[in-house]
Amino acid sequence: SHRLRRRHASRSIGSGAGQRGSTAFSQFPRYGYRMIWSKLKQLGWQNLNVKRVYRIWRQEGLKVPKKKHKKRRLGDSSNSIQRRKAEGINDVWSWDFIFDRTTFGRPLKWLGIIDEFTRENLCLEVEHNMTSEDIINLLAKLFKTRGVPNHIRSDNGPEFIAKALKGWLGKLGIETLYIEPGSPWENGFSESFNSRFRDEFLALEEFENLEAAKALTLIHRTNYNEERPHSSLDYMTPADFARQFSASSACAPEAENCRLPAVSFN
Repeated sequence: SHRLRRRHASRSIGSGAGQRGSTAFSQFPRYGYRMIWSKLKQLGWQNLNVKRVYRIWRQEGLKVPKKKHKKRRLGDSSNSIQRRKAEGINDVWSWDFIFDRTTFGRPLKWLGIIDEFTRENLCLEVEHNMTSEDIINLLAKLFKTRGVPNHIRSDNGPEFIAKALKGWLGKLGIETLYIEPGSPWENGFSESFNSRFRDEFLALEEFENLEAAKALTLIHRTNYNEERPHSSLDYMTPADFARQFSASSACAPEAENCRLPAVSFN
């Protein structure tokens, strides 16, 4: 096992609900007071008033610093999240890369894949480097367990526009939605996930090596899908939302019926 260090110290704020709040503040230092309130309700404090959590929050001087936003030029892409919205599970996935380094300076590269309808994090794979061939292998495994999406949204990174990858996805009938170059907000679900990932994970953890990064990433992905309330899902977790939706409607094609075409990298 590897010793992994937190970069932020915890706080202590009294007893009772305050003590639970202290634990939540320490465990999730980048959560706002509404997210902490939602987590406390998950832990059994059903009658806890959000105003009480807010009072504790203010008394302790806790706050999530506001982020500065750069000016963005307007994009005119028909593949943006505003114009091509997901209409169900496995309708639109989005993907992007996130980067960091180990304690000793070696690069780390994560591939994150999101189901835009349920907000589930379907894949969060980390390596020192990834090629389009690596992406195809990851997708093949994911398609066999999750099913095949109708569309995949991404930027125009070289891994995503590689001829072999585009041809392979085309054989599966998957439409690739490439956003306007220089307009990351058109891939807003991946951008939002990446922001939370950096803020709630990369900013708090140090990785001694690739194996440590993989171990912690798996824990984070499970927590994101199964434990973390999502404000756009009325503070349900992505997994709970997906289960509730699946129970009330028809899901995507069965994963076991997924037959994948061969791919050539020549």
